[in-house]
Amino acid sequence: MKAGDLRAGNAVKLDGKLYVVTNAQSTKPGKGPAYAQVKFKVVGGPGTIERRFSTSDVVEDVTLDRREMEYLYSDADGAVFMDNETFEQHTIAEEILGDAMLYIRPNTSMTVLNHDGHPITVELPAAVILKITETPPGIKGATATNQLKPATCETGLQTKVPPFIEPNEEIKVNTSDGSYISRA
Repeated sequence: MKAGDLRAGNAVKLDGKLYVVTNAQSTKPGKGPAYAQVKFKVVGGPGTIERRFSTSDVVEDVTLDRREMEYLYSDADGAVFMDNETFEQHTIAEEILGDAMLYIRPNTSMTVLNHDGHPITVELPAAVILKITETPPGIKGATATNQLKPATCETGLQTKVPPFIEPNEEIKVNTSDGSYISRA
């Protein structure tokens, strides 16, 4: 596969390790050759790397099995997901999932990426709905400015919301940066 064709969710093998693309951007500057700036998540470990490729560079792509699974709960071993077709339960370590757990509510269906029959990561939607558990009260009449106040969601995600949002309200959150989008 050419580096210019990489998209989020693709899996590649670099230097003998498996990586999942989290962000890929192809750029054609006015001067010089086109390049692809790609951000990868290491499979089986924490951390991300960022690499720049020429758009014509060839990378070894890996086929991943995408399965719909339901997130059930978390325990000391990690997050437990149930396959919606076979009803088998799989545990994915929290360090592999990383910040993705901040966007997943219990009993939510997700697309889980599998390699050689083992779940390796989840594919988050562009936005999720979360309930606010804690936020300071808004100041009455403070509508002249676009100020935001801190809020904590049910999953532990810290975000900033407009002053009119109260505890126990559900909001839509962008999964790429954790920012508030709208009320749910």
